[in-house]
Order: sequence, then structure tokens, then C-alpha cells
Amino acid sequence: MQARDLRIALFSGNYNYVRDGANQALNRLVGYLLRQGVAVRVYSPTTDTPAFAPVGDLVSVPSIALPGKRNEYRTALRLSPEVKADLAVFAPNMVHVSSPEFLGHAALRFARSLRLPVVASMHTRFETYPRYYGLGILEPALEALLRRFYRKCDLVVAPSESMMEVLRRQRMSDHLGIWTRGVDRDIFHPEHRAPNWRQAHGIAEDTVVVGFMGRLVMEKGLDVFADAIRVLEARGVAHRVVVIGDGPARDWFAQALPDATFVGFQAGADLGRAVASLDVLLQPSVTETFGNVTLEAMASGVAVVAAAATGSSNLVEEGVTGRLITPGDAVAFADAVAHYCVDANARTSAGQAGAFAADQYGWDAINGRMLDAYLSVIDRHRERRAR
Repeated sequence: MQARDLRIALFSGNYNYVRDGANQALNRLVGYLLRQGVAVRVYSPTTDTPAFAPVGDLVSVPSIALPGKRNEYRTALRLSPEVKADLAVFAPNMVHVSSPEFLGHAALRFARSLRLPVVASMHTRFETYPRYYGLGILEPALEALLRRFYRKCDLVVAPSESMMEVLRRQRMSDHLGIWTRGVDRDIFHPEHRAPNWRQAHGIAEDTVVVGFMGRLVMEKGLDVFADAIRVLEARGVAHRVVVIGDGPARDWFAQALPDATFVGFQAGADLGRAVASLDVLLQPSVTETFGNVTLEAMASGVAVVAAAATGSSNLVEEGVTGRLITPGDAVAFADAVAHYCVDANARTSAGQAGAFAADQYGWDAINGRMLDAYLSVIDRHRERRAR
């Protein structure tokens, strides 16, 4: 089969209504596939106020807002008759599911009813979420539900070797592959460091800025970040905290870090300038499967102190581009950040090494390997049906 023969139905729980690293990667993938002649149709909940314009044809799946504090997200409970009719006309020969929620399960049932191959991509470690809401006892049950879902797919792609090892250990699938992530070097580059941006926020050029970047939700390790900063303050280590991003936990984070500068959500060139104007990125999250934030900071020439977990362990080279710290160890995080705060040569060296390492993450090459994976799954599926 050739690329032009592929007809992919992509199901996403959030394709463009809230901006995050997962849907940015999916939109880039769709754009690449369309340029290769692949027919792609995306099925996802939508809103009247999307975060950005979607790439490709987007079909709205009826959905409801999640209850509680996370009502910015939506969930589709089923495939409506209208969506099923659209699928019948599109006639996909491949299904891609990007999230194991209700829509993902409905898509999997649809694919199995027509004996279509299914590729699933991993974008976050959902099984770790309960621990951030006092429900850690639920993790084994959630892991079992995820295993039941992914073992029904023909291929499960993880964004890193470390995440693939986790999937092997959890017995999520016998068919695993890699779809890593890229970085836009036009946006994320050391040359975008802006002294005038720092000055506008009251930050002198010789002040060491410790940054947090990402959506402000508890599962990003906000508590560990805040604890590490308190240790720095208690030791009298000179620094300034800058928080790039927004989210439902912003008020909690602002109370925990009363002296921090919150610059809000940033995108495009504004984001690149803000990231390059940091000195150290402190990334304590363990929920990422790849670590877009980590790679973007590296590409921007910023030293990284990150949790030694999926999301950063395959990106950060210990002692070269940054430091990898035992997850949850706020004192160890503070030790590593303090080292970069007081040693300008070490900070500069790590930033330069990170920018060099980021050059290998080109989007077209990465998405080209995903296209090859689709074609391989189609061929294997046909061979199996022919037996």
C-alpha cells in the first residue's frame, strides 16, 4: 500500500479546543500526512471558542463538559448517528485513537465491527493522575482498564524509549512502537532570549530565573516545584521564579509562590521569547510520556532540572544538558537548581548542550516514521486476514 491509499479516521478527546502538547503533536501529524497525500478525517469534541484553528477536516462529536473544576475539558459519550454516517461516507481503512476515554472506546468498537486496524498513541500517563487528587488507591484498577483497552489495538506508539519500557512492564501491548515528538526551532532557540522582556517584568539580566512552564494543574507536580523553591529561599539562594502558563490550579500556585512572576499563557514567538529568557527550567512532573516542555527549554538553551521519569529521562543527559532527580524529592530538586543558580559556567554549558541535542528532533522526519508505522500495520493486518 502507498501513502495515497491510506484513509485515516483520527479520534481525539481534545483536538483543538484547549491547547496542549498532545493536540499540537496531532495537528502537526495531520498536516504532514495531508502533504503526503493521505486522506485524514478527525473526530473530536469541539467548542465555540477553540484555542486554535484545526489542521485538516474536523468533525464535531457531541459532548458534554466534565463536571467540577476541570470543566474546560469535554467528553463524548458515544458516536452519534450523524458521526457514524460521516464515517460511512469517509470509509476509513485505518483508525487512530489518541486517548483511552469514552470516545476512544467508541472508536475502538467501531473499528473492530468493520475489522479495521487500530493504532493508539500515548500522550499522557493517565494511571498516575489519581495520586494528585488523593485517590492513589485507584491506580491499579485504572492501569488494568488501560491495559484492556490497549491490548485490543494493533499497535501502540509511545513517544519515548522510557515510556515504551513502562508499557512493557505494565503489559499494555505486545505490539509497541515509537512516535516521538519534535520541536520548532524557529520558535525555540537561544537567539530569542530577550533582556528587554526580562526588564519589562522587573528582572535584571544578572538575576537567575527559575522557570515553570506548562498547564497549571496539580498533576504537573506543582506541589513539588513549590516545595523546592521554599528550600531555595530558606537557604538564601538568589533567584527569581517565572511561571509560564495558566490553568485551574493557578490560584493555588500563586498562593504557594507569592513572590513569583506569572506571565500567563504564551504562544508562538511570545512563548519562544519567554522560554529563552529563563535560566533554569524546573520540571518535576511524572505524568508526561514525552516531555515537550523539557525539549522546548533545551532547544532554547536553558538548563533543565527534571524528574527522572518518562517525559524527560530520554531527553536530559545527566550532568550534560541538565540534571535528573528522583521524582518527588524536593530537596534534591533544590540542590540541583541551586548548583545552576550559583555556577554560571555550568548553567551556560548545560544550555548550550541542550540546544545542540535538540537539533535531532525534526518534525517531518518524526512524522515520516509514523506514516511508515501506519503502512506496516496495514500490511500486517492484511496478511493476518488472508490466512
